[in-house]
Amino acid sequence: MCRVDRSDVKSSLREPKKRGSLEMGLKAFGESKVEKLRNTMLPHSSRSRMKVWMIRATTTVLLWTCVVQLTALGETWGPRVLLGLPSCLSQESAVLDDKVPAVPARVLPPKRVYKNNGYLMISCNGGLNQMRAAICDMVAIARHLNVTLIVPELDKTSFWADPSDFHDIFDVDHFITSLRDEVRILKELPPRLKMRVDQGLTIQMPPISWSDISYYQHQVLPLIQKYKVVKLNRTDARLANNGQPLDLQKLRCRVNFSALRFTSQIEELGRRVIQLLRKNGPFLVLHLRYEMDMLAFSGCTQGCSDAETDELTRMRYAYPWWKEKIIDSVQKRKDGLCPLTPEETALTLRAMGIDRYIQIYIAAGEIYGGERRMASLAEAYPRLVRKETLLEPSDLRFFQNHSSQMAALDYLVSLESDIFVPTYDGNMAKVVEGHRNILGSRRQFYWTEGFWWS
Repeated sequence: MCRVDRSDVKSSLREPKKRGSLEMGLKAFGESKVEKLRNTMLPHSSRSRMKVWMIRATTTVLLWTCVVQLTALGETWGPRVLLGLPSCLSQESAVLDDKVPAVPARVLPPKRVYKNNGYLMISCNGGLNQMRAAICDMVAIARHLNVTLIVPELDKTSFWADPSDFHDIFDVDHFITSLRDEVRILKELPPRLKMRVDQGLTIQMPPISWSDISYYQHQVLPLIQKYKVVKLNRTDARLANNGQPLDLQKLRCRVNFSALRFTSQIEELGRRVIQLLRKNGPFLVLHLRYEMDMLAFSGCTQGCSDAETDELTRMRYAYPWWKEKIIDSVQKRKDGLCPLTPEETALTLRAMGIDRYIQIYIAAGEIYGGERRMASLAEAYPRLVRKETLLEPSDLRFFQNHSSQMAALDYLVSLESDIFVPTYDGNMAKVVEGHRNILGSRRQFYWTEGFWWS
């Protein structure tokens, strides 16, 4: 048998312990080194990620700069480069250009530069065309006085009780920009001046009716210069029609027939009404001014019952700004100052040789007396139509209780009619007749102091 030395056995038993302790030491030493190495590498990796992010950001900025530059160069050199392409490509692009209609860029008139003498606010009164005429006068006055005009306020308290604002009826942006070479127009006062108005530190006044422009130069302008803001209320018929400077008269016409454009919604509906009428042949527009407010204001009660006459009289006294209260209806009629009744209108159209079967569009509000007064006209001319009969109720939903917007529809249809016949020489008759003359429209009849002429 072999003999084993004890010392060898002991040494062999101690070797695994030494090896284990050595391995544990190396392991501890390795882990500490790794930890140190990891700690030294962390800042380096953060810096690397930051560098990568900066490179990406810089590259993105450079790429976008190149795109912008290339786009600009393309607009300049693109057409020239395309000339060198094969004819098939250039012809194809030409065909595409032909298919897409070019929209002409709107050219705005240059702004008129002048020393602003202050701000003019205006409050219009009456129906649509009465307010329209007043706006024309006030723009001309603002231009003459070298002041800034604030977009007009419309009447909301008269017989019609229409809550519409200026922008509900007219294209306010077109109104401002189309007149910028004549007068500065703002939608509202600057805040500091608006505060003065709210505090009552400005002056309000109704100008004198049918005044010459010199009245505004010598009486109104000094007030504007003193108070900075003046508000003119009740502005209808406040500037004389005749004897004014020629440039003033031209500006009044320009405002009326160019700057005062209706909103796109009103114009679109007006075109629909005209198309519906045109589908059935030529049409005549009859401005039958036989509404309650007209009869109460004028005192013309021909054909009215006693109860209706009393109602009209009460209404006339209810409005203090209607100055004439006691009216002799018979005498006024003899003087030719009353509107034609529906019965008289039927006789007149027959006498003028108007075809019995032509379409007649009634451009008016509610006729006083209703079907009873319209019976003879409907019998003589059976093709009577109104916007309410041509359109669906849903089409007029937004126009209900907005008499000025309804009147705007009638105005547009009146401009495009084959024949225009007013039964009273009022604001709408005058404005439409002038507008049709400017447009070179078709036949129309004029009613002046009880006489018809064409």
